[in-house]
Amino acid sequence: MSYAGDLTPQQAWDLLESTPDAVLVDVRTVGEWQQVGVPDIADLDGDREVVFAEWATAFGPNPTFVEQLTEAGLAPGDGRPVIFLCRSGNRSIGAAVDATAAGLGPSYNVLEGFEGDTDLYGQRTVNGWRLRGLPSTTYTAGE
Repeated sequence: MSYAGDLTPQQAWDLLESTPDAVLVDVRTVGEWQQVGVPDIADLDGDREVVFAEWATAFGPNPTFVEQLTEAGLAPGDGRPVIFLCRSGNRSIGAAVDATAAGLGPSYNVLEGFEGDTDLYGQRTVNGWRLRGLPSTTYTAGE
């Protein structure tokens, strides 16, 4: 595997809760953050915030993705766990692979993502961070 591994949403929360230097990175698009909401980790020790960095944009891969992670305080070789979250747990695999290749992490993917898998009707009602009752909030521009 080219990244540290996969975590369920609860395992991701538990790692964030037990490891104060762990970082949660939401790699969805700005539109998803604004329309669907975002994870909220502000109540964890140290009043931490989610890092928002699009892994892919409407125009394709984000060429400054790793640079945005380093600007957010991550450094190659620092050993800080980095947990990547997207809508359903697919884009976040690519983000974890890219971060690992850049020396960041250990880097993890959150299975199920923020919204989770679709049901028989195409609605995201099966699983995911939000459906599992983990903290979430609305996105405010400039976060």
